[in-house]
Amino acid sequence: MVKLTRFELTRVLSARSLQLSLGAPPLVKGTKSMSMLEAAEKELESKVLPLSVLRKYPNGIIKRVELY
Repeated sequence: MVKLTRFELTRVLSARSLQLSLGAPPLVKGTKSMSMLEAAEKELESKVLPLSVLRKYPNGIIKRVELY
């Protein structure tokens, strides 16, 4: 897995936390007693998030980083 920057990590976790708070089903078991942020972190650690990050470089190249 490619290392995410702190900004990418924050963006991914906040986006997934918002999805969970709006009623999206959790992708890992045992998240009933966790906060939305903790559940999102557990999903990221388990490598089950169906999200990706687009990295734009100064030379015009755009790379897609898959999180699973």
